[in-house]
Order: sequence, then C-alpha cells, then structure tokens
Amino acid sequence: MPPHSVGPEIIAFYSETISESDRLSSSADGVLEMVRTQELLRRHLPPAPARVLDVGAGPGAHARWLVADGYEVDLVDPVPRHVEEARAAGLRSALGDARSLAAGDGAYDAALLLGPLYHLVEAGDRVRALREAARVVRPGGLVAAAAIGRYSSVFEHVATTLLAVDRVRDAVADVLVAGVHEAGRKGFTTAYFHTGDGLAAELREAGLRGPRVYGVEGPAWSALKATEQHTRESLIGSRMFEAALTAARLAEPYPELLAASSHLLAVGRV
Repeated sequence: MPPHSVGPEIIAFYSETISESDRLSSSADGVLEMVRTQELLRRHLPPAPARVLDVGAGPGAHARWLVADGYEVDLVDPVPRHVEEARAAGLRSALGDARSLAAGDGAYDAALLLGPLYHLVEAGDRVRALREAARVVRPGGLVAAAAIGRYSSVFEHVATTLLAVDRVRDAVADVLVAGVHEAGRKGFTTAYFHTGDGLAAELREAGLRGPRVYGVEGPAWSALKATEQHTRESLIGSRMFEAALTAARLAEPYPELLAASSHLLAVGRV
C-alpha cells in the first residue's frame, strides 16, 4: 500500500454506502451544518477573488458556493466518485491525498480541510495534512479544518434511539475513550473524533498561528434531528431550525459548549 493512501474501507463507504452529494441538503441537521460552515468561513476567508484549495472536497458541496461567491477554487479528493461528480458539476477537481498535495508552496490564499481529518486516525497523519495545507498557503493566509466532535455520537444516537442497542452503545463508549471509530461499527467507517482542545493543539503543532475552534451546529442540533426523524417531517426552514441556528450562534463565546456540537471548525493563520 502506498505511504499516503486512504483505506479501502473509506473509499468503499463513500463510493457505495453513502452519497456525500446530498448529505448537507437533505436533512435539517445537515443544512444547519452547511449554513454554519458557510457563515464561519465567510467571516475568516480573504475577500474574493482569492485562490482557495478545497482538500477532501467531496463532490463539491462547499466549492459550489465558494465559486458563486467569486472565489477561484481547486478541489482535491481521494475518492474517484467524488472527483467525477465534482467535474460533472463544472468544478476543477483532481484525485489526491491531504498528506501529500501536488500544489506548490504558497500557491493559494486559503486551504480548507473540511473532511480529511475525519478519517486520519493517527495523530501524525492529521498533523502532516495540516502542515501540507499550511505549505500551499501564502504567509498570512488561512487554513480552516473541520473535525467530528468527540461526543457527537452520544447526541446522535439518543436522537435516533440507537444508543439503547448494545452494539451501538459499545461502539460509542469506545469512541468516548479513545476517539477512534472502527469501520463497520454503528454504520460508519474508520474515523477519528476530536475534542476542541485536541484540534487546536494539532493546528499549533502544524505551525499554524492563533488557532480558534468553533462549534458548528451548536447545542441544539440533536433535538432538531430527533424531532425530524420521529415526526418524519422536514424541519428545514422551520421555526425550530431557526431556533437551533440561533442557539449555535449564541454558543460561540462559550468553550464549554463546544462538546455539544456534532462538528468543530478550527481556523488558523500561516
């Protein structure tokens, strides 16, 4: 296996099990993640037109709105299906690994890692990916990295009621202890779940300055998910959705509420 290759179980998960193209638009908690990620990135990105490298870009859910905002965006992803879908949407996408980018030093104004850290279980690999992102960004430029929150499975599987199932409870308990999710357990693939402090520390280790970590969905996302799942009615755009979005914004100044978010977003400067 090449030194920087993504596990076959991860490729298979995104090629055969899940469609990443609609994850951020088909449920209320997915749309909440998208809206919050957009507003956080728009707060920190340099003005358009700037060059952005979207690493682990999937089929281009974020690249599409970035292009619409006037940014020049290049995409990199290790999953052939994602690259094909992005290209079909008119985006510039290439196969690649976050730990070994083809771009030259300082070629971009910003680099986004909105997926790679999810599936790099070894700390050294995560720091290597962050260092590569920093390498391809000009001095003073932005690196933004997303992570799955360490405690997200607790909230999610109360919402789905699956936490009452022994095998799910055991998988969640293991994630809480070590942060590692093994492929095939509770319907997900190989993954690492971060704490806020751990994510900030990895950015600092990679040489990024002034890292700040945000809770993306805030403390009410799981209530949104539970209500939508059990009523089987879409809550996208509902008053409950707006309340959950407001809760996420209100929670920003309080680090103790980071643990309640499903995803974290860290930003740092080169």
